[in-house]
Amino acid sequence: MSMSSSIHNQFLFFRDLLDDYHDRRERLIKASRDITNISKKTIFLLHRLALEAQDASARADASKTGLKKLTEVQKLYADMKDELAGDQYWRYERQVFPGLQEYIEALSFAHFLEHGGLITYEQVQATLCGADGIAFFPLTISDYLLGVSDLTGELMRFAISGFGRPGGRTRALETCIFVRNCKSDFERFTPYVWELHKKQAVTAQSLSKIEDAAYTAVVRTSEFDLPAEMLDDIVNQTVLNYSNNRRNLEREVDDQEHSSDFYR
Repeated sequence: MSMSSSIHNQFLFFRDLLDDYHDRRERLIKASRDITNISKKTIFLLHRLALEAQDASARADASKTGLKKLTEVQKLYADMKDELAGDQYWRYERQVFPGLQEYIEALSFAHFLEHGGLITYEQVQATLCGADGIAFFPLTISDYLLGVSDLTGELMRFAISGFGRPGGRTRALETCIFVRNCKSDFERFTPYVWELHKKQAVTAQSLSKIEDAAYTAVVRTSEFDLPAEMLDDIVNQTVLNYSNNRRNLEREVDDQEHSSDFYR
């Protein structure tokens, strides 16, 4: 074989390597986007069901519905197993972790609705294993922490949106304590986990919003010597009136804008 032919074969070999790298990378990016999409839809579903739930049993049922939806994500990860075999996971981690963290956020929210606590690292890893118990890929501590850190934003929405429901004030206070403990516990990992400090800043904002709402509820409650059920009805009616007034105001603004556009 001549030297020119050998060099040509080497270039063909490297071309195939690069093509394989880019093709695999694109497949993983697409799968990660699909996982992110399913996880976000699951979070929206959990919020809707949790808002309608009146007791712990109903919230547990909502959690089970969300977990059933997340099996679609687990099937996608099972299909990605061969793509991430061996040391390939570390090579393509940047393409995998956005969807993975969104999945952990949805999974931890479903777990919180049923158990009222934080899902553990081992429990998350167990959902990323096949029937034989072998993991599809190694779950890093960083991805776990960054994923569960996003949970605090969903808990803020869960706490505040449920204020007008029966028992919503009590659940908001319990959620506030839980988010405060999460922020305190995660703080010690900030120097060691990349971008965790950014997540902590968002957690602090979410905690502040829950604390403001909870503080207002406690102060206003102390002004009225009424049963808890009657206070819940008052809060619920106030929230409904506010929502209706805001909706009517937005409709009037839209009508005015359309009218002005008509006469231009």
